[in-house]
Amino acid sequence: MPLLKNRLSILSRNSESKLLSGITRGIEKESLRVTPEGTLAHTPHPTTLGSALTHPQITTDYSESLLEFITPPSSDASQVLQTLENIHRHTYRQIGDELLWANSMPCQLSGDSDIPVGQYGSSNVGQMKSIYRIGLGHRYGRLMQTIAGIHYNFSVPDELLEILKQEESPEQSLQGFKTNNYFALIRNFRRYFWLLLYLFGASPGVCRSFVKGRDHNLEPFGTDEHSLYAPNATSLRMGDLGYQSKAQEQLVVCYNDLHNYVETLRHALVEPYSGYEAIGIKGSNGEYKQLSKHLLQIENEFYSTIRPKRTTKSGETALGALWERGVEYIEVRCIDLNPFQPLGIDREQIDFMDIFLLTCMLSKSPSTDDQEYRNILNNQRMMVYQGRNPGLMLHDGSQIRSFLEWSHSLFDEMIPVAQLLDQHHQTQRYEKTLSTLAQLLDNPGQTPSARILNEMKETGQTYFRVAMNHAIQHREYFLDTELPSEAVEQYRAMAADSLKNQQQIEANDTQSFDDFLASYYQQYDFPL
Repeated sequence: MPLLKNRLSILSRNSESKLLSGITRGIEKESLRVTPEGTLAHTPHPTTLGSALTHPQITTDYSESLLEFITPPSSDASQVLQTLENIHRHTYRQIGDELLWANSMPCQLSGDSDIPVGQYGSSNVGQMKSIYRIGLGHRYGRLMQTIAGIHYNFSVPDELLEILKQEESPEQSLQGFKTNNYFALIRNFRRYFWLLLYLFGASPGVCRSFVKGRDHNLEPFGTDEHSLYAPNATSLRMGDLGYQSKAQEQLVVCYNDLHNYVETLRHALVEPYSGYEAIGIKGSNGEYKQLSKHLLQIENEFYSTIRPKRTTKSGETALGALWERGVEYIEVRCIDLNPFQPLGIDREQIDFMDIFLLTCMLSKSPSTDDQEYRNILNNQRMMVYQGRNPGLMLHDGSQIRSFLEWSHSLFDEMIPVAQLLDQHHQTQRYEKTLSTLAQLLDNPGQTPSARILNEMKETGQTYFRVAMNHAIQHREYFLDTELPSEAVEQYRAMAADSLKNQQQIEANDTQSFDDFLASYYQQYDFPL
C-alpha cells in the first residue's frame, strides 16, 4: 500500500480531533512603507510601533522601511488572519499618510543609496542585525532586499507523529522521527513548489527602475515606457531578479537528513569565500562592512524556498539549535504578496497550504540526487518565466512532463488529504478549496499574475499605478474600521514593553562588539 494511503488510513482510525485540528501555522508578512507618491519612505521605524529589535509582532526586515508583521503560532487559522488584520489596522494608525506597498516587487526606487538599512539600537545583538544587512548590501546590492513576501510557518502536532511512529518505527525517538518527517516534507516540497508559484505567483512585472543597470530578459509592456514584464511570468520575485545569489549557486545543500544539511550549511558559515574576502570585514574608518568573509554571514543569508526551523535561545545560532534539538517546524519562503487581498493572503490560500504541506509530509519522499537537484532549479526557472504557457514541460526524473498533466495529478493526490481534514474539522472547506484552485490549472488567465497584467491592459495604467491603486484601497480598508479598545491597549503595551526590553538589553551588554561576534562564531564549532 502506498505510504500516503496507509498513513491516511491510520489517521482516519485515530479520530481524535486534535490530530489535525492541532496543525499550527504562523505568518510573517513583509511590506514596504511608501510615501503618498509611491516612493520609498525614508522616515525611521515609528517609535509608536515599538522596538524593531524586541517587539513580538512588528519588526523590520532588511530596510528601515520594510516592515515585517509576525503572527504568533496558532492552530486556529481564523485567529492567524485576525491577528494579521489587527497588526495592519494598528500600524496604519501610526504611520501618518504613508502606505504599505501591496506588491512583492518594490515601488519606484532611485538606487541603492535610496534604501536605508534597518536600525536596531546600540546593543551587540542590535549592531549585529544592522551589520548583517550592510553586508547583504555589499554582497548583492540593496535593491534586492526591498522585495517583500510572505513566510508561512507550519507544524503538525506531536500526537499525530507519535501515532505514525508507533506504527512505522516504534524504536525511534519521537524527535528523531519528527526531524526525519520534516525533512521528507522539505524534499517533496522542493519537488513540487513550482505549483505554488503558478497558483499564487503575483509578480509578473516590475517598474523599470528596479532593473536599471542590470541584465534582464524582460520586455516593455506594450507602449508603456515604465513597466517591464515577461508575458507568461508568474513570480519574478523567485527568479534571477529576486532573491538569488550567483555565489550561492556553488552551495549544494543536501536535505536528505539533518546531518548532511547542518554539515553543508556550517561549512558555508565558517569557510572564507574569495569574493567576500575582497570586500573585507571593516573599512578604513574601522566600521564594519559585513559580519564575516564567509559564503554566508549567518544562516538566514541562504536563499532557500523552505527551511527546517527550531526556536532558538537568546544568543544561540539557528544551526546549533537545529542540530542539538532537531526540527520543530518548517518555514515556506516562496509566497508572493497577493495585491488583491488586503492582508496579502486569505483563508483559501492558508487552507491550500495546509493541504499541500500535509500531503508533502505524509507521502513517500525518496532521497534527492544530483539530477533531481538540477531538475528542481530548472523547474523553478521555467515556472518563473513560462508558468502560464499551457504547453509548459517540466523535468521529472530523467523525463520531461506536461505541467498540466503533472499538476492535475498532484491535485488528485491531495483530494484524500483534504477529505481527511474536512472530516476532522466537520466541514467541506478543504475539498472546496481544492476544487476552486484546480480551475486555475486550465485557466491561466485567472491566476493572480495574469490578473495583474489584465488590469494593466484594461486600465492602460503602468505596473506602478496599478500597484499604487491597490495600496490606496488597502489603506482605506484598514482605516475604515476601528480596532477594538482591548487590541489598542494590547499594542500600546507591547510597544512600551519592547522599548523597555531593548533598553535593558543595551544596559546589560558587557562585551565589546568584536568579542561578542567572535563568541557568536565560536558556537559553530560543535561536533557532528
